[in-house]
Amino acid sequence: MAQEHNWLALQKKAHSEFGSRLTAVTDWDAPTPDTEWSIRDLVSHVVEEQQWVPHLLTGSTVAEARRRLQPLGSDLRAEWRLYSLAATVAWEAANPDALVSLSYDRVSVEDYLREQVSDVTIHSWDLARAVGADDRLDDALIEAVWTVFEPQRDTLAASGLFAAPIPLPEGAPLQSQLLALTGRDDRSA
Repeated sequence: MAQEHNWLALQKKAHSEFGSRLTAVTDWDAPTPDTEWSIRDLVSHVVEEQQWVPHLLTGSTVAEARRRLQPLGSDLRAEWRLYSLAATVAWEAANPDALVSLSYDRVSVEDYLREQVSDVTIHSWDLARAVGADDRLDDALIEAVWTVFEPQRDTLAASGLFAAPIPLPEGAPLQSQLLALTGRDDRSA
C-alpha cells in the first residue's frame, strides 16, 4: 500500500526549502543546473508558477488566469514571499473535491498540488546547486515527490520537459534517483 502524504504540509516544506536557498543568491545571472536558465530565470519560473495557483484553485480557466497575472517586479525575493504566501493560502482554502483547469487537462486539486510540490522541490535543488548552498533536500519531500515522478518515468523522459535520465549505480540514494529521473546528477559539484 502506498504511503499517504500530507501534501499541504509538504507544500509548505517545499516553499521553505526554496525560500532558504533564495536568501543565498548573490548573482542573479549565474548559471543553474537547468542549462538554459540563469538564477533569475529559475526563480522567475518558480514565482510565476505560484502566481497561477490562487486563480486556478478558484475555478479560473488558464486563459482567465493569464489575463489576471501581473508582471514580476525586479525584487524577486519580495515577489517570492508575496506569491508563495498567496499560493499557500489558496491551497489551504481549496476545495479538495474540485477540479482544476490546467493547460493540458482538468485535474484534481490534489494532483495539481502534487505537481506544484514536485516542481518547487526539484527547483530547490537547482537553486541550491546554483548558489553553492546545501543541496540536501528534506527526506519527506524526496519520498513524496518520488511517488509522483517514478510512476511517470517513461513519460518524463519523452516529455521534453526534462533532460534525459541519468543512469545511476544500484543502491543510489533516493534523492539521487529522483534527480536522475529529471536529468540531474547530484554526484558532480
